[in-house]
Amino acid sequence: MSRLLARPWLGPMSLLLCGLLSIATHAHAAEGDYRLGTHGEVLDDRVMYTIGGGSAVGSPSSLYRPSGLGVGGSWRANMMCGNMSLTNTLQNQLNGATEGFQQIMGSVVQNATQAVMSLPALIIQRANPGLYELLSNGVMQGRIDFDRSKLTCQAMAEKMADKVGQAGWGALAKNQEMQSNLEQTGGDAVATVKNTESQNGNNGVSWVGGSKAGGNGQTPIRVTSDVVRAGYNLLHNRTVADSTSISSSDCLGGAICQTWASPQEESEWAVRVLGESEVATCDSCETLRAAAGSGLTPLIQEAYSERLKALQGLLSGSLSPTPDNLAKASSPILPVTRGVIEALRDDPDQDLLARRLASETALSSVLDKALLLLRTLLAGSHEPNIASAEPAQTALTKNIDALEREIRLLQTELQVRQMLATNTASLVLDRHAGGADASRTVEQGDPEPGRLNDADARRK
Repeated sequence: MSRLLARPWLGPMSLLLCGLLSIATHAHAAEGDYRLGTHGEVLDDRVMYTIGGGSAVGSPSSLYRPSGLGVGGSWRANMMCGNMSLTNTLQNQLNGATEGFQQIMGSVVQNATQAVMSLPALIIQRANPGLYELLSNGVMQGRIDFDRSKLTCQAMAEKMADKVGQAGWGALAKNQEMQSNLEQTGGDAVATVKNTESQNGNNGVSWVGGSKAGGNGQTPIRVTSDVVRAGYNLLHNRTVADSTSISSSDCLGGAICQTWASPQEESEWAVRVLGESEVATCDSCETLRAAAGSGLTPLIQEAYSERLKALQGLLSGSLSPTPDNLAKASSPILPVTRGVIEALRDDPDQDLLARRLASETALSSVLDKALLLLRTLLAGSHEPNIASAEPAQTALTKNIDALEREIRLLQTELQVRQMLATNTASLVLDRHAGGADASRTVEQGDPEPGRLNDADARRK
């Protein structure tokens, strides 16, 4: 004590050092302030277990954004039957490379091989009518085998188209190409089939707005973003190919155009949540490239960080409680009012309650966007070209199911967290509080202490 008195500058200096150390410690701890699941200090334990924990939703599995479209594969089951060659089939049949004619005629074909290679058909007919008839039967048998194999191939391709997603797009391209060729050839069946098989899907399919997509030199079919863009425009009474933004005056208070100003913004949000599939039908293209979606929880984390910063600014006074500043801490489903801010300023558990409120507004804002995206996908499914493309409807159904599953998972997580937080720990606190109240109870005395003695005296 004498040393401290001898150095009067040491007292203020010690306080300054302690203050700097506390600031540094607080700054280090603040690095995780904007993470879901980060809990503040609690003065009243009941608050934690009454509201159901520190945050409304758990931390996201990963904060990394999915990378771009990955390398895909090629699948041309719908087109490979057109690559069959009748010429090669007949040559292989006659030369014994494949079974069929050789199996039927046996050694006769082997003896006729040299004659077939050196003599025209007419000379063979004159020189050896029996051999010519034999060859004619062989050609006919080869043609029958060829047609049977091709029909089998086409039947297998149709069956695979039901199992493999991108194969269905190729079958759709072939279908549309055949319809176009039928008109051009005047109904010539042979020419129609030949022209269709020669294209191998290079002309793509009719996509959003009637334009061609997926073919050679065309934009690929982007299932998620294209459907969202079409639905956005249909809901705002615009052409499906419109990419311009909607001004606030033209929005007329609509929820979707207030949330996303342009179809591009909503499609980017949808791709981040649901992922994307790029499909092509051309012969030399990669038929499928895909990117995974991140789900809703990383977006909830981002919204939580923004709203917690806004709430802390409102509570500290660095932000005035104007409607614009309150909107930064709110969501369309759960607004934060001036009264809530004033009440939180006086609450001893301000830190925990502010974090919980920020997580709830973040969760509600992302859920609101997810519901709006569902409506947009449903609207986009009614665009004529999308509605008539079965592979698009299949992919769209998967996207809708995935989004609904994400919403249900968040709802289940919130319910489980609230149920567990209000279970045993809450009961322990209630029992402890009940025992403390009982120990503080004071038995009231008789307001007339001597009335029993007076009653005995009167009897005597």
